[in-house]
Amino acid sequence: MGNKILVALGALAVILSMSVFTVGETERVIKFQLGEIVGADFQPGMHLKIPFINNVKKFDARILTMDATPERFLTAEKKNVIVDSFVKWRIGDVKTFYTTVGGDVGQANIRLDQIIKDAARSEFSKREIRQLVSTDRSAIRDSLITNVSPHASRLGINIVDVQVKRIDLPNEVSTSVYQRMEAERARVAREFRSQGSEAAERIRADADKQREIILANAYRDSEVLRGEGDARAADIFAKAYGEDSDFFAFYRSLIAYKEALGKSGNIMVLEPNSDFFKFFKNQK
Repeated sequence: MGNKILVALGALAVILSMSVFTVGETERVIKFQLGEIVGADFQPGMHLKIPFINNVKKFDARILTMDATPERFLTAEKKNVIVDSFVKWRIGDVKTFYTTVGGDVGQANIRLDQIIKDAARSEFSKREIRQLVSTDRSAIRDSLITNVSPHASRLGINIVDVQVKRIDLPNEVSTSVYQRMEAERARVAREFRSQGSEAAERIRADADKQREIILANAYRDSEVLRGEGDARAADIFAKAYGEDSDFFAFYRSLIAYKEALGKSGNIMVLEPNSDFFKFFKNQK
């Protein structure tokens, strides 16, 4: 009797364990009934199923990486570039994911790789090599995500990110591209130098013009001041002469003596009775 109870309890435990299934935070689950899908997208936690009739299949719901193999693409000028990229994706619609690729991640990566290459081929064919080298990678990324997402959703896949790791040039293209880039940079440098020389000449001419204006104004002002000074000096002399003509004559003679006799080496031939020496005479 006791053994029968233990067997019954054991059987009940087995049936109960077969009647529940758990869904983890990083899992997506499909429930089948006799091979037909009857449920999907279960919330994390514990759920019920009918033993021997229902079975479940679990898939990884985390972000997965598809590292694409480097591929050659033609640019707008019909030059080859070698592009290395990768895609971050996760399962979006688990039911569609199962029915289109059988829930096989490897098969999904193969299909996704072809979709990415088709989108990249279309994107790179619109751009020249110099644009691919100089353009912000985020612009290419956004365009690829926009073009790839509708096709990926048909596989039950959500595209998280598409990144171009590297864009290389084949050896036969690199030399000619670098030469064109060097020539372009040299042309830009010459243009900048020409603009700089033009600006320098313009600044130099303006500086010379300002210099001439300043010198002319200074000369004009100096002549005005000199004229005013001469006029004031003449006025002072005239007033002094009017007040005391004898003193004025004496003062002028002293200045003449200083100019004529105050320097060594001067020779003057004059008569002693000349007016030049009249103040040397003894006047009573």
